[in-house]
Amino acid sequence: MREDWLRYSCQMALPGFDERVQGLLQAARVLIIGAGGLGCPAAQYLTASGVGTIGIADYDVVSESNLHRQILYDQSDIGLSKASTACHRLQKQNPGIKLIAHQVKITSLNIIQLVNNYDIIVDCTDNFDARYLINDAGVITGKPVIYGAIYQFEGQVAVWNVANEDGTWSPNYRDVFPQVNAAQVPNCSVGGVIPTLAGIIGCIQANEVIKIITGTGDLLAGKLLTFDAYSMQSRVIKIGLTTKTIIKELNTTNEALTITADEARKGLASGNIVLVDVRTDQEHDEINIGGLHFELDEIADNLGEFSEGKTYVFYCSSGKRSAEAVKLMLDKAPNITALSLEGGLGKWKPGVKL
Repeated sequence: MREDWLRYSCQMALPGFDERVQGLLQAARVLIIGAGGLGCPAAQYLTASGVGTIGIADYDVVSESNLHRQILYDQSDIGLSKASTACHRLQKQNPGIKLIAHQVKITSLNIIQLVNNYDIIVDCTDNFDARYLINDAGVITGKPVIYGAIYQFEGQVAVWNVANEDGTWSPNYRDVFPQVNAAQVPNCSVGGVIPTLAGIIGCIQANEVIKIITGTGDLLAGKLLTFDAYSMQSRVIKIGLTTKTIIKELNTTNEALTITADEARKGLASGNIVLVDVRTDQEHDEINIGGLHFELDEIADNLGEFSEGKTYVFYCSSGKRSAEAVKLMLDKAPNITALSLEGGLGKWKPGVKL
């Protein structure tokens, strides 16, 4: 065994898992999109297993409410970039691999160029628009996507877009979820999540990546694994062998318009902007930067509070819920000018404990 592969001796002791297979891991390039609850454990185990190049894409910063489930970070990281902090920690864990931080927001303008540099995409995001975008980019570029999602006590994992022997492709996200009204589905900040579930689902995602790279095991392609951490029961639902959707280009119609913190401050000074906090009452009471306050699921019932001729800048902790609010406004009140504060309060007040 190569001396620099001593750390992998236990996995190389597996039947059929020899130096050739370890070499496949060393040569692989994996992109993890989202360095949160799922991305942290997935990245840790892919790093430990010796995946040669790992890219981590996330434009968010660490907040205090992340720490119960995003285990790569600690109190001293609050306000710092998740992508760069994660790469720094993981590089210490395994100096023999290459880690690349992509501190960018994934959009239809940059995702194709980004995923073209990798073999496999791991979807560790927490919103529907990102999942559709990642799925579609995977289909267009011919890259498999390992999907994971968590909410409260429930989690899901699937492997999308794997090439079949007959030249067809396995199902993708749109085969299972053709359309989802994201505004009606609370995220973890609102609905909550048990922290251990993030570790379980993230590890299963990493497991599927290793299986794809090494050509071992039975993939979750054409299947959806569901796991209930409350009852400790799991099911594997068969979806089918081939996709029934046709995806030839990215959908750009649902992307929320954003504004930077500096631009928003200038607009406030000139009186052209009204801030709107879409976080929970508890979050708003703990810290806010003024303006109106409606929780995300209350906006549709309060459209009368918004007037034409003003620019409303919606904000939350990271920019995710505010983006959902902007899309809701575009759908329900298209005459109202609505923008999402890019990066949320983490960009407005770097280092603030959210």
